[in-house]
Amino acid sequence: MNHPIPTSPRLTALAFVLFATAQAEPLLTHTDVFVSGQDGYHTYRIPAIETAPDGSLLAFAEARKYNADDPGYGEQDIDLVLKRSTDQGATWSAMTVLEDPGERWSAANPATVVDRHTGRAWVFYLRSRPGRSTETSRPGTDDMQTLARWSDDHGRTWSEPMDLTAVGRDLNDPAWRASVPGPGGVIQTRSGRLLVPMWKAPFADFALFSDDHGRTWQRSGLVPAPQGGDENQLVELADGSILMDFRQNTGPHRWLTTSTDGGRTWGTPRPGLEVTPVACAIERFTSRAAGQDRDRLLWTGPEGPGRQRLAMRVSYDEGMTFASPRRISEEHAAYSDLTVLKDGTVGVFWERGVQRGYEFLTFTRLNREWIEAPAPADAR
Repeated sequence: MNHPIPTSPRLTALAFVLFATAQAEPLLTHTDVFVSGQDGYHTYRIPAIETAPDGSLLAFAEARKYNADDPGYGEQDIDLVLKRSTDQGATWSAMTVLEDPGERWSAANPATVVDRHTGRAWVFYLRSRPGRSTETSRPGTDDMQTLARWSDDHGRTWSEPMDLTAVGRDLNDPAWRASVPGPGGVIQTRSGRLLVPMWKAPFADFALFSDDHGRTWQRSGLVPAPQGGDENQLVELADGSILMDFRQNTGPHRWLTTSTDGGRTWGTPRPGLEVTPVACAIERFTSRAAGQDRDRLLWTGPEGPGRQRLAMRVSYDEGMTFASPRRISEEHAAYSDLTVLKDGTVGVFWERGVQRGYEFLTFTRLNREWIEAPAPADAR
């Protein structure tokens, strides 16, 4: 349905946004970005997505050359790859190999953020030697490195890697084998701090942070979780505290922990949403502090049983509770990441499967009207 928009010079930008929002229809579109078997790779996994300052979308993934195994397992070879979209995810560029570290090496587990003060886009990831995984990486060595790259031209070109291995883990700890970003979930706080969700082997969660736009980095304390945890994402709450949502290793639910000092230390975890063990996404959608109607957090993960039926949930009370899920797809679904586009719509980048579970990395674009519609969830 088309509605004429007044052209009076008195129409302010805010009035235009309110008018457009009032007229919006529920939106749910899907586009496959990476397809397993294409461009010389067996499987694509571990999606991460970011909206660049110019509005383009940056979609990162692991390109697993020979099989679907994780880094360091079997005769694996993994490259870090990227595609860009300049039309809100409707079409995507040819694939760029951001890092190919060598035969049987792995460049993996991307996690992204844009520094709103400098416009610099960051991607954090790991690099592992042949045969070295989170289980077999040797403490005190560079078997598994923590690295970062940045782009100052909206993802067109990228820096050489910055090595964060020494700050990313305690190299003198005889048990600390590896440190791994996210995947996804890096944030910049209202103070300007860059905050990277991290987990370690043996399992525990923490963060890296920088207060000088990435020139120097520090490591937070570990989350005090006796049961351990791993893959994690971050979001800043309305009161300035930091919420970490992380994957459980035992039990039926996620874990949530809060930091009241900007991510330096973490409180005792509490149970989160019930979900199969998988990497899930959490993202700030709207904020009263930014002049929007209410505070909203978004969360995506499989509704289940198992890794299927990707669903979105919204929280109106800063992560204390989440509304009933809106189902995005009925298909196999595993890892996901979230971004908010320049026009206020939401992008979900997720692992979609028809038969074996990881045939596609799919970009789904949706809006608030779809998220909050009372009708039954749409299915692909």
